[in-house]
Amino acid sequence: MRYEELTIVGRNAVLEAYRSGKTIDRLFILDGCQDGPIKSITREAKKQDTIIQFVTKERLSQLAQNRSHQGVVAFAAAYEYVEVSTILKKAEEKGEAPFLILLDGIEDPHNLGAIIRTANLAGAHGVIIPKRRAVGLTATVAKTSAGAIYHTPVAKVTNIAATIQELKEKGIWFVCADMGGTTMYDLNLTGPIGLVIGNEGEGVSRLVKEKCDMIASIPMNGDIDSLNASVATGVLAYEIVRQRLR
Repeated sequence: MRYEELTIVGRNAVLEAYRSGKTIDRLFILDGCQDGPIKSITREAKKQDTIIQFVTKERLSQLAQNRSHQGVVAFAAAYEYVEVSTILKKAEEKGEAPFLILLDGIEDPHNLGAIIRTANLAGAHGVIIPKRRAVGLTATVAKTSAGAIYHTPVAKVTNIAATIQELKEKGIWFVCADMGGTTMYDLNLTGPIGLVIGNEGEGVSRLVKEKCDMIASIPMNGDIDSLNASVATGVLAYEIVRQRLR
C-alpha cells in the first residue's frame, strides 16, 4: 500500500496546499524571513492552527532534502483528520456505546501507527490526539497502522484535558493508564468510555489525569516496571473489550 508524499517544498506549493484545503501538520519557515509571500503563508497557517517553527537555513535544507525551498517547507498529514463529533456519530450509527482512545503526547510515529491498528481491531470508534507536542498522521504512522488509518478516524484537538471535560458532559467516562492506579481487572470499564494513554516517557500529564474518572494499572510481574505505549494500549483496550462482551 502506498501513502502520499508528506513534504511540501516551496512557497507556491505550500500556499496552494493551504488554499486547496490540505491539512498541514507542521510548517517550517526560515528564521528572519518575513516578506509578502511568507506572510501570506503564515496567515493561512494561523487559520488552520498549524504549528509554525522558525529554523536555520541548514535545518530547512535538510527538511527539504536539498530541494529549492524558498524559505518554507511544510509537512502534510498522510490522511485527513476528522472532528470529534464525527467519531461520536460513528458510534451512534453502529448503535454502540462510544469507545475512544485519547493520546496525551505520543511522539513516536511507530507507536501511534500501532495504536491506530489496535484501536481498529478492538472496535474503538476513533482516536484523539493533541495538536502540539505529539506526532501527527505521517507516512510512517500510516504504514505502521497496516491500513487501519483508512478505517479508524483520528481527530486532532487543541487541548486533551478540555476535550475530556467536554466529552464527560456527554456521558463518557474516562480511564487513564498509570502504574499507581487500581488494577484494571477491579475497575468497571463498560459503557461509554475513553481510554487515555500518556507520553512514552512521562506518562499521562497531571492536568489530564485529574480529568479522568479512573486510573488503571496493568499487573506487572517482570523485572522492569513499564510497557511500551502501544502495548499498554492493547492490553487495556482488550480489557475494555472483554468487559463489554460480558
